[in-house]
Amino acid sequence: MSDIDVLKPETIAKPKIEQPRLYKVVLLNDDYTPREFVVQVLKAVFRTNEDQAYRIMMTAHQKGACVVATFTRDIAESKATEGTEMGRQKGYPLAFSTEPEE
Repeated sequence: MSDIDVLKPETIAKPKIEQPRLYKVVLLNDDYTPREFVVQVLKAVFRTNEDQAYRIMMTAHQKGACVVATFTRDIAESKATEGTEMGRQKGYPLAFSTEPEE
């Protein structure tokens, strides 16, 4: 055999891809929005089932706030706005907020 150099493929450096930061959507308790309506909003916006929605609503009622779900920033803000707007359309002070996950 002849002296043929075996060529190795060049190593290509892959860029390090970071996972996007997650944000929590928080349901804030108020004393005016009916519980049934809060459950309805949670089911419609966050696709929870009846039991999950009831537990989230009761936790917020008892503790003042409850994390509903975590999403990327755009989705979290969109869902928080959608839920808050549903309450405003019915004249309720229902509010959702977002905050970065630690």
